[in-house]
Amino acid sequence: MKKLNVGLVGYGLMGRAHSNAFHQVNHFFPLNYTPIRKVVCGRDKAQAQAFATNWGYEAIETDWRALVARPDIDLIDIAAPNNVHAEIAIEAARAGKMVLCEKPLGMNAAESEKMVQAVEAAGVANMVWYNYRRVPAVTLAKQLIDQGKLGRIFHYRAKFLQDWTINAEVPQGGPGTWRLDVNVAGSGVTGDLLAHCIDTAMWLNGRIDSVTAMTETFVKDRKHVATGKSAPVYIDDASAFLARFNNGSLATFEATRYARGHKALYTLEVNGEHASLLWDLHDLHRLQWFDHRDSSVVRGWRSIHVSDGDQPYMKHWWIPGVQIGYEHSFTHQVADFITALQGGQAAAPTFREALATDFVTDAVLRSAKSGLWEKIPSAT
Repeated sequence: MKKLNVGLVGYGLMGRAHSNAFHQVNHFFPLNYTPIRKVVCGRDKAQAQAFATNWGYEAIETDWRALVARPDIDLIDIAAPNNVHAEIAIEAARAGKMVLCEKPLGMNAAESEKMVQAVEAAGVANMVWYNYRRVPAVTLAKQLIDQGKLGRIFHYRAKFLQDWTINAEVPQGGPGTWRLDVNVAGSGVTGDLLAHCIDTAMWLNGRIDSVTAMTETFVKDRKHVATGKSAPVYIDDASAFLARFNNGSLATFEATRYARGHKALYTLEVNGEHASLLWDLHDLHRLQWFDHRDSSVVRGWRSIHVSDGDQPYMKHWWIPGVQIGYEHSFTHQVADFITALQGGQAAAPTFREALATDFVTDAVLRSAKSGLWEKIPSAT
């Protein structure tokens, strides 16, 4: 079995999720490569060492440039805040390293385009962590759509609701709350939550043609961790937009961090001429399905428990009827990346595919300012 030496940048939530996936993948998937948790990199030496000890990394670095320069590293995994994605990815590609990157790819589409150019010029394997594609029920939805079981698609709707920033005392900047600092995050819920919704939507239903949007920042000033002083907030707390897909279907998207009672409510629904489907992150192992072609006496919504061996990914886990969870989607993504690597293929979504999502989020933010419909350029 070939070793794949991983250098991880970042030891927060996504660093844990990725590390767990690297650790678990060979236990459940037959692969020719095994990811080695070689080095974790973070600015705080003590925290980096604690993370390395807990997750089994062999060494630490406190400078990502030193990590990229190491000859014993094959793959750079970027799980750091958005504002450093581009610089790390570009330098890693130039050093001939494979690159995995958390979403969104860059701070904006212009930055992401430079990242795409770098990995493609270097010819290195690359992938972006849009993990919801790998939830078995969502993958099953993709299969049903691709098989034509819904027929012509009329509607797509998605929402992602949270409530963790309603308190005006929550600061901006620093660990945990850097997502409220526009200079680190790039945008608010548009690039954070809606990016997930958009990636899944285009994977399921094809390219988005145009959007019209509105955004709102409910708390205009927050204390900044770096200065201890109040400063204007420039990220979007809430974002909603209408969209037209290239296939003629209509869509609504909504994301907010101001929906009391919701910690991570991500739902999507697709309505077609023959059938409809619905998925809810809170019940992620189930796909709700309605088929109008069923006999009228039994026609109705059914709940498909996605746990059987002939359903996506599930043969690698437990017995039918026993469900899996959020963390498994990251393990599936690593398995798919390595499988593609073995076959000399690209694992989706590549940087170029993730750039398509950034084109949409940029257009959403432009439309919210202009009040106009915005066309979406192609990433190909």
